[in-house]
Amino acid sequence: MSETSMQTGLAQRLHSIRKRHGLTQRELADLSGVSKSLISKIEQGVVTEPQMATVHKVARALRMNTSTLLNGAPQTEEEEPPIDTGVWEPVERALHGKMPAPQEAPSLPEVRAQIDGLKPLLAANRYGEVAALLPTLIRDVDALGGEGRAVRSRLFNITGWLCVQLRRWERAEAPIRLAIDAAEDRLDAAASAATLAWMYLRMGRLTEARELATRWADDIEPRFSRASAAELAMWGRLLISVSSAAVRDNRPGEAEDAIRLARAAAVRIGREVESDSSTHRTFGPVTVAMVVAENAGIIDHYDKVLSIADRIPGNLLNGDSAGRNRHRLDVAMALHATGKPAEAMAVLEDIYRTSPEWLVAQKYARQILAGLLMRRRTLPASTRHLADALRVPY
Repeated sequence: MSETSMQTGLAQRLHSIRKRHGLTQRELADLSGVSKSLISKIEQGVVTEPQMATVHKVARALRMNTSTLLNGAPQTEEEEPPIDTGVWEPVERALHGKMPAPQEAPSLPEVRAQIDGLKPLLAANRYGEVAALLPTLIRDVDALGGEGRAVRSRLFNITGWLCVQLRRWERAEAPIRLAIDAAEDRLDAAASAATLAWMYLRMGRLTEARELATRWADDIEPRFSRASAAELAMWGRLLISVSSAAVRDNRPGEAEDAIRLARAAAVRIGREVESDSSTHRTFGPVTVAMVVAENAGIIDHYDKVLSIADRIPGNLLNGDSAGRNRHRLDVAMALHATGKPAEAMAVLEDIYRTSPEWLVAQKYARQILAGLLMRRRTLPASTRHLADALRVPY
C-alpha cells in the first residue's frame, strides 16, 4: 500500500468511525480536546500526519485503541531531526566490517574497560563523543572474534540505543538485533530487547512495543524470593515498556497492571540501580514514579504529574540522564497546561543548559516550547536562543 493511500485511509477511517458513533465533528472535538478545525483537516486529508498525542486523544474519545485507529498508517511519535550524517558514516562502515584492521590486536579487558567508559558519557548526554568512539570499538570487538561475544552484545546495544535516542530509526534496528543474537546472558539479551521495544514505542508502533516487551518480561520473570537486583531491574524495565505502550494505546487496565508489577520489583530492590550492563538506564522506585507521572500526562492528569514531581528527590543516580530529563519535560508540559508558563519555560531552559544534545532531539520539547511562545509578545534573548536551538519559529 502506498503512503498516500495509507494517509487517505486514516482520513476515511476517522470519518467513518466518528459517524458510526453518531458524533459530529464538534462533539468529537469537545470529547477529545482536539480542535474541530484539526479533526476536519484530518478527515479531509489536509493533515496527513497528525501528532501521536492528537491521535491518542481522538482514539480515547472514541473508546478504541490508538493502534486500531491508525491501522498501519505511517505515523510516528517523533520525526527524524536534521543531524549531521557525517557523524554516522564511520559507524556504518564499522558495522559493515569496512574499517581497517587494528595495527595491534586488542585485548578483551581493554575493550571491556573502554565500553564501560561510554556509560558516563551516555549519562551526561554527550552523544557526539560516544558516536566518535564507536567505530574503533566496533572494529576492535570484531577483531576479538568469539572471545568478545559478550562485549559485542553490549556495544551493539549501546549503538542501537544511541540511534534510537537521536531518532535514526533506519540505523537502529540492525545493531539492536545483532546485540540480542550475540548475548551470552539472558539479561543482556533482554536489555537489547528493551531497547528495541523503546524504539517501537517512539515510532508509534504501539502493538509491537507492547507485545515484544510482554514476551521478554514473561520469559525472564524472576522468583521474588531468590531474584537478584539485576534480575528484578531488568524485568521491571520491560514492564515499564509494557505500561508505556499500553497507556498510549488506550489500554488503561493493562498499563496499570504492568506498572503495579514494576512497582513491586522496585520496592523489592529499594533503591535506584542500573538496569542493564551496557547503557546508563536505571530502575527503582524513582524510575517507576517518573513513569507513573508520564502516564498521567498522557491522559492529561497534569495535577498528578506535578504532585509526583514534588516528591521526587533531586539527588538521583544519573540526575541529568535521558529518563530524568524526559520527566522534566512532563513537568514543563504540566506547568504549561496548568497556567504556569514562566515556570515551564524555566524548566526547558535549565534542561538546555545541562543537556543541550539531548533536548534538541526531542520533538516533545519543541511542542511544549511552541505552545509557550504563542502566549508571549516579546521574548528575552535566552528564549530566542532556545527557540533557535530547537528550530521553533517565533
